[in-house]
Amino acid sequence: MKNRDRNILATVAFFVAVVSFSGTAPADSNSVAPDSSASLSDVTFQDSQLNPMSAPIFSMDAAATQSSSGEEQETDAEEEADLAKKTLNPVADLISVPFQENLNFGIGPKNATQSILNIQPVIPFHLTPDWNLISRTILPVIYFGSPANGISSTGGLGDTQQSFFFSPVKPTDGWIWGVGPIFFLPTATDPLLGPTKWGAGPTAVALQQQHGWTYGMLANQIWSFAGNNQQSSVNQTYMQPFVSYTFPTYTSLTFNTESTYDWTARQWTVPFNLMVSQILKIDKQPVSIQLGGRYYAAGPLGGPTWGMRLTFTFLFPNH
Repeated sequence: MKNRDRNILATVAFFVAVVSFSGTAPADSNSVAPDSSASLSDVTFQDSQLNPMSAPIFSMDAAATQSSSGEEQETDAEEEADLAKKTLNPVADLISVPFQENLNFGIGPKNATQSILNIQPVIPFHLTPDWNLISRTILPVIYFGSPANGISSTGGLGDTQQSFFFSPVKPTDGWIWGVGPIFFLPTATDPLLGPTKWGAGPTAVALQQQHGWTYGMLANQIWSFAGNNQQSSVNQTYMQPFVSYTFPTYTSLTFNTESTYDWTARQWTVPFNLMVSQILKIDKQPVSIQLGGRYYAAGPLGGPTWGMRLTFTFLFPNH
């Protein structure tokens, strides 16, 4: 990836993080891509075809123009199909920068609202002709309304998760997979927004894509080993089974759970997510838009009961 592209991605992520924080006051489609997160797929709007009735006189130039337009539209459709497939793959060979806004409702006696904007750049690196390294970062920008009397609203950065997946370029017996380490970085600006602990552990993903279906699972385990002694240790397991279906229009419907088990507190948090997504182009820049809802089947006392998600993702397929 060119240095110019890295600078553009870093600038966009930094700008959104600063704006969100101040506003809160608080390689190869068969390679191993949500959040949820990992991932998700989408629909693209194609450029409208030339209307033959718009040309009153038929000529060789007009025929050549229509043929060229048809070829461009066919190329666009192939690109859309490839993007729809890759966005469903949690560790695809695709540079993407998602901005995932999560709203959680019904927290505490005052039914407070929590906002979590996850900035999640995904950057693939080609190590060898047979192996890729996929970097996935999750930097949360959080606003937490007052959940009860005596507890003030707060906002700022949460703790960062950084994952690296080593993934073969070609599937193994039809399975796309990746394994590697995950690191937990103490970037939280307030103890209420994260445990401010250093942590690490293993992470893995495996999935299949066939006949319009994408299904698989992403999981990780994090143990803390240093950090704020006033906070509880981190010992948590994360599991995200997912299934998606992509329609002929490249519209994708995704169902997943993003379940976490806190071994220290002996507590499950189990949200069920249902989301629809599509791909479109702003000028010539492909982007993905996703909208969905969430129901919490299990969680700590006073935790959220339901939520919503809106994700806007910049896609860079030619880098």
